[in-house]
Amino acid sequence: MDDEMTLRIANCSGFYGDRLSAAREMVEGGPIDVLTGDWLAELTMLILAGNRLKGRPGYAPTFLRQLEDVLGPCLDKGIKIVTNAGGLDPAGCAQAVHELAGRLGLSPAVAHVTGDDLTGRALDLVNADTGERLDATPLTANAYLGARPIAAALSAGADVVVTGRVTDAALVTGPGIWRYGWGPEDLDPLAGSVVAGHVIECGCQATGGNYAFFQDVPDLAHCGFPIAELRADGSAVITKHPGTGGLVSVGTVTAQLVYELGGPRYLGPDVVARFDTITLADDGPDRVLVSGVRGEPPPGTLKVAVNYLGGYRNTMTLVLTGLDIEAKARVAEEAVWARIPRDAFDSVDVTLTESGLLRITVMDADQRTAGRAFSSAVVETGLASYPGFYGLTPPGNASPYGVYWPVLVPAADVRPQVFLNGKELPPTEPTPTRPAPDAPTARPILDTLAAQPTPDTPDRSVASTSTGTPVAGTSTDRPAVRVPLGRIAGARSGDKGGNANLGVWTTTAARYDWLAAHLTTATLKELLPDLAGHRIDRYELPSIKALNFVVHGLLGRGVAASPRLDPQAKALGEELRARLVDLPADLYD
Repeated sequence: MDDEMTLRIANCSGFYGDRLSAAREMVEGGPIDVLTGDWLAELTMLILAGNRLKGRPGYAPTFLRQLEDVLGPCLDKGIKIVTNAGGLDPAGCAQAVHELAGRLGLSPAVAHVTGDDLTGRALDLVNADTGERLDATPLTANAYLGARPIAAALSAGADVVVTGRVTDAALVTGPGIWRYGWGPEDLDPLAGSVVAGHVIECGCQATGGNYAFFQDVPDLAHCGFPIAELRADGSAVITKHPGTGGLVSVGTVTAQLVYELGGPRYLGPDVVARFDTITLADDGPDRVLVSGVRGEPPPGTLKVAVNYLGGYRNTMTLVLTGLDIEAKARVAEEAVWARIPRDAFDSVDVTLTESGLLRITVMDADQRTAGRAFSSAVVETGLASYPGFYGLTPPGNASPYGVYWPVLVPAADVRPQVFLNGKELPPTEPTPTRPAPDAPTARPILDTLAAQPTPDTPDRSVASTSTGTPVAGTSTDRPAVRVPLGRIAGARSGDKGGNANLGVWTTTAARYDWLAAHLTTATLKELLPDLAGHRIDRYELPSIKALNFVVHGLLGRGVAASPRLDPQAKALGEELRARLVDLPADLYD
C-alpha cells in the first residue's frame, strides 16, 4: 500500500504505568504519522481524583516523562501526538506540555479538549448496567467524548492534542477524520477506525502480550507496541516495527477484539461499530488486515463515568495447608466472627481459593470498624485457630475505596470545547444520532439499541440460554477426547464496571461450530461454578470465530470496590481454558 494512502498511527501506552521507553521506541523504530497513548482506564479516573485531593496533578505525569524523549523528534518528523493523559485536568496537562517544551527550547502548537467534566451538574444517576439509582454525591463525573474535537484540533494545526475522558478509540478515529475528511454519514469508515482503535488501545495486548498461546510469541520480554495503518475506507493493517519482539497474527488481533467487549454493537459517540462484521486476514509477517466493518448511527446518549467514595475496606489473607482445607476454613471464620460479629460490617466477602488462600474482605462506612477492629480480631486468633496457621497480611488500617457508576446523558447536553495554545476554537458540529426510544431507565435504551439489526446483515448476536443438552457436533457416537478447552481455544477476559467480559475464540470453522454449539451459558457455569449465581449474556461473533460472555455483577461494584483476588477478572479466561471438555477427536491436533 502506498504510504500516502495510509495513516500510520502508533500506540505507546495502554494504561497509566505502561513502559516509559515505548514512546521513544515508536518514534525511532520506523515511520509513523501519529503517536497516541491511552492512560485512562475506568480505575485511573478514581486514582487521579485521589491524587488531586492530595494536591497532586489531575493528569498523568508519566506522559510528560515520555514526551520529553520524543517531542523534538516528533516536531522534526511531523509526527502528531494525541493522548488522553489530560485525565481530570486537560488544561493543566497542556500547560505542563508548554512548560516542558520551553525547557527544551521548542514551540509546539498544543491543543486541549474539555467539556467532558460534568461534576457538579444535576445528573440522572441511574446505573446504565443495573438500573439502580445512586444516592451518593459523585466525586467525579466525566462523559466519554468522541473523536471530532481531536480532528478539529489537528485541522487547526495542533502538534500535540491533550484530552480528558474520551473513548479509547477516539485517539485513532480523530486522526482518521482529520486525514480523510470523514463526515458523520461515513459510518463504515468511522466504524473501521473504531475497531482499529480498539485493537491498539491496550498497547502490547495486540502484539502478543497476555496472549493465551504465549508460547508462540517470540521475545515477549521485548514486545513491540502496535501500529494501525489506517486507510481511507476505514480498513487497517495492524502491525509493529520490524525487529521488535512479540507477534501480530489473526490470533493476537482476535484476542484484543474480544477484550472488554459487550455485545456485537459497539456503541460510541461517533458511530456504532458492528463487531460481527469484522473480517481478519493475514497480510504478511506481523501484519493483519482488518476490514469489512459496518457502522450505524450512534445513540442519542453518551456514557458518563461517575465515581463516588464508597467507604472503607480491609482484607486479611490466611494460608491453609495440608489436610481438611475446607474444615480449617470454617474454623478460621468461626474464630474471627467470635471476636467481631460479621454483621458489624456493611458487607463481607469470604473466598477460599483453590490454592488454599482464605481471603476475608470487609467494607464499612466507618474506618475504625473496617480497620484495626477487624484486622486485630483476625490476628488474635493466631494461637487459637487451625493447625498450620499463618497469614500473608499484617494488621492494618482500612483504606478508602471508590465505586465506578456508569450513567447516560443526552448527547446534546454535552458540548466539547477545543483550545489551541489557550485560544478556543469554533465549536464542532454535533454528530447526528439515532433517536433513543422512550424508556424509564438507562438499561432498556441499551437493550433496544442492541436489538436493532442492520437489514442486510444477519444478526446472530445473542444466543439463547441453553440447558447444555447435546447438540450438533457433540453427539455421543462421535469419538471424543477429554482435554482442556484451551488446547483448541484461546480466551481473554477483563472488567466492564461491575461486570466481567470473557471472550473465547478458536482457529477453524469446524472448531468454531463445535464451540458455538457446546459452550452455552449453562455449560460455562458448569465449567466455572463461581459464575453460577450470575446472569450471563452470550454473544456469537462467527466472522472472527469467537464467542463473548458478559458476566453481570461478578466484580461487585467495580474494580476499586471488588473483593475478588482478581478484581479485574484478568484470569477468568485462563481458568476456563484449563477446564476439561469432551472434544470430538477429529478437532484435536
